[in-house]
Amino acid sequence: MSGSFPADSVGLVRPHIQVFEEPLHLDCGQVLDKYELIYETYGELNAERSNAILICHALSGDHHAAGFHNQADKKPGWWDSCIGPGKPIDTQVFFVVCLNNLGGCNGSTGPNKVNPDTGDLYGPTFPVVTVQDWVKSQVRLADMFGIDVWAAVVGGSLGGMQALRWSLDFPDRLKHALVIASTPRLTAQNIAFNEISRKAITSDPEFHDGRYFEHNTVPTKGLMLARMIGHITYLSDESMGEKFGRELKTDDFNFGYGVEFEVESYLNYQGKRFSQTFDANTYLLMTRALDYFDPAADVGGDLVKALARATCDYFVVSFSSDWRFSPARSEQLVEALVKAGKNVSYAEIEAPHGHDAFLIPTPRYLAIFSAYMKRIAQVLSL
Repeated sequence: MSGSFPADSVGLVRPHIQVFEEPLHLDCGQVLDKYELIYETYGELNAERSNAILICHALSGDHHAAGFHNQADKKPGWWDSCIGPGKPIDTQVFFVVCLNNLGGCNGSTGPNKVNPDTGDLYGPTFPVVTVQDWVKSQVRLADMFGIDVWAAVVGGSLGGMQALRWSLDFPDRLKHALVIASTPRLTAQNIAFNEISRKAITSDPEFHDGRYFEHNTVPTKGLMLARMIGHITYLSDESMGEKFGRELKTDDFNFGYGVEFEVESYLNYQGKRFSQTFDANTYLLMTRALDYFDPAADVGGDLVKALARATCDYFVVSFSSDWRFSPARSEQLVEALVKAGKNVSYAEIEAPHGHDAFLIPTPRYLAIFSAYMKRIAQVLSL
């Protein structure tokens, strides 16, 4: 232990906010004249500025990827199992940056922030953003640090899409792209799940066309339903069965429609907690960014051609029980990378946890992840 924290923890961390005053032109045609990004860093940037790692978060993630914000914290950052001394992303070797994406609700400029042009919250007037927009904003954050080239850009799920987009839009600014539990584009089924989640939010009477703050309320029920739908897709049938089975909360049926099964109780708890911490308009933005992501669309749907511009090496990981972003989607990406003549390492991890497996420290996953990151570290030490 280091103080009250584990020896392999980055310990106490604090977020920083960077203000950008150069206008950002978005894919939707709108312009943000000024915006803020909140971020955290772990480890030290070397003199050559060559050991920097960018962590891109998934749909409901944020800038707090590792460590603790205070001594009383019981839960560390969302990827603490993979970031810290001796962990796959070793902070004794690497300088790690993680930010809350533009349009987020945890400190970066987004729907729950004040529009400087009007003095009111952006709310539903915040422009629709894309993965490409996020990467463009992240480039400016890299410039602020004086980082010309990332040693690696790393992300799981929606974060993996950002890593892939980095490799295509700014190929000379990263050496490795780590694309974990992700996909080169959503399937129709995935888009359908996102639409159902959005409809749950927008159908809530308290949504008020996205202007719920003006009515001193939030669409709690809609957000709960959206999270419950999403959470089901993040887990596998096996993991839900092992965790809850068909266990009842009491010994007998109540012959009603309240919460009776343990799995119902769990989903209601997750949904309620999410509705208290996440912004509804941000949820709509993030899921639409997922839907729009398709780098092959830039070149007539030819993924191999889209990948031709990349110059970095790739590390692609999928999980056997992930049916949201199945191994077949990762294999599609790997096959296209091979055809495009790129260096790619691929592993499918046997894990029962579904899509959430990329957040869980499965031994084989950590071992493979660590081995690849050590290869990156060895180049830095030459």
